[in-house]
Amino acid sequence: MTTMLGLDQGLAKLSDLAPRGYALGLHIRFAAAHLMIQTYDPRWTEIYTENGYMLADPMVFWGFGNDGAIRWSDIDLPDPHDILGQAAGFGLKFGVAVSTGPTASRTIGGFARDDREFTDDEIEEIQHIVDRLHEQAIPPESLTPAQRMALRLVAKGSRHAEAAALLGISESAFKARLRSARERLFVRTTAEAVQRAQEYNLI
Repeated sequence: MTTMLGLDQGLAKLSDLAPRGYALGLHIRFAAAHLMIQTYDPRWTEIYTENGYMLADPMVFWGFGNDGAIRWSDIDLPDPHDILGQAAGFGLKFGVAVSTGPTASRTIGGFARDDREFTDDEIEEIQHIVDRLHEQAIPPESLTPAQRMALRLVAKGSRHAEAAALLGISESAFKARLRSARERLFVRTTAEAVQRAQEYNLI
């Protein structure tokens, strides 16, 4: 699973670069991300979600209007809810925002540390990783007929052995089809693959 390995390696590197965590929304379409990863302090994530701060977050606002990267301290946008100030209380004192991709399928990330500003080299490396993950995580426009049929059978509740028998293939061949569908949809589990395929009207 080279794609997923690439994802895991990229996210691990981002964790190293952002010791106080990060939030990364890959391919945001219609206000929902194709893939959302958050490693901030869970208490802050809860407050942020409960208050619907995404709609008022100056970092997110900057991300939808700009390409590239910027330190949080350089974002010159209104912050009426003091979101950046509140975040600092959870160790997110210094940060960088990164944005890439077309407006209709934008990737936006926020990366934090509590000890100092990010260096130019660190920002460049974070931006490079985010660009690469954005490219790797492009939602597919289609699945192969074999992948579609395998996911449809799982969606209807068929067990692997039963589905394989229906298709006249071995159980290991059926599992291989599910694995290839997961890779194509950039997810870890078959349940996520079914959900993602349904969301994109692929099955």
